[in-house]
Amino acid sequence: MDRLTSMNVFVRTSELGSFAAAAEALRISPQMVAKHIARLESRLGTVLINRTTRRQHLTDIGRSYYERCKLVLAEAEAADAIALEMKATPSGVIRVNAPVTFGSSTLAPFITQYLDKFPETQVELTLTDRMVDPVEEGYEVILRIGELTDGPMIASPLRPYRLIACASPGYLAQNGVPDTPASLAQHSCLVYGIWSPQDPCRWIFSKDGKTHEVHPAGRLRANDWRALLHAAVKGYGVTLGPEDVLNEEITQGRLVQILPDYTGPSRPMHVLTPAGLRQTVKIRCFINAIKEAFG
Repeated sequence: MDRLTSMNVFVRTSELGSFAAAAEALRISPQMVAKHIARLESRLGTVLINRTTRRQHLTDIGRSYYERCKLVLAEAEAADAIALEMKATPSGVIRVNAPVTFGSSTLAPFITQYLDKFPETQVELTLTDRMVDPVEEGYEVILRIGELTDGPMIASPLRPYRLIACASPGYLAQNGVPDTPASLAQHSCLVYGIWSPQDPCRWIFSKDGKTHEVHPAGRLRANDWRALLHAAVKGYGVTLGPEDVLNEEITQGRLVQILPDYTGPSRPMHVLTPAGLRQTVKIRCFINAIKEAFG
């Protein structure tokens, strides 16, 4: 006889008050209930249930053993549930939030590949550069670029979000190739964001432990980096953008990296979930895939 099964029979008998009631609830015979109880008592060398022809009750040891058996059975059930969940196929809707540029250019292709791999999964992707409240707004997975300032969140670090400087071959042929960050002052730069004289844009490069700060200027500024990418490809100036996206443009010959000996700006990137959120199969699988792809 399995010890956990015998413990379960003992717990049900203790709760229902008789062998007959336990037998009916467990769909076994009263004789089988008696065998399970007797086996436990033989193993322990003590009486767990005092039995008479009219009534039965737990002994002092039986009461203590009953409380422990309930804990053991609950832990065994939880272990089974975890094992079943881990081998289950991810399914259901995952609500994801990410920054606009990274989300549209890099995360979106990853998500479509993920959906192909797990056809029972759905993703609701919201792109915004503002700080969101995942609990208040119902997000289960958040991609965050920059220093973390959130409250109770579970954060896993990903590879840094690196920026590199590029320009089109035509622009460089006409205007020359910058060889230092300072030489960008003589070039038309495509600036992300709307800046003021009191708060100018800064591009920071580093080399050999030294930092070089540049205040880029040019004829076009935009709050959507894809507009700047289009302008860069068309030859309107130097752009500073995400390495993941620009590598494709470089491979295709539409852009050329400049200042390759300098390290461009870099910001930390994390994938987060609310601390109180249950790590279901769909969330755990999605986060593991993100860490594998961007870790």
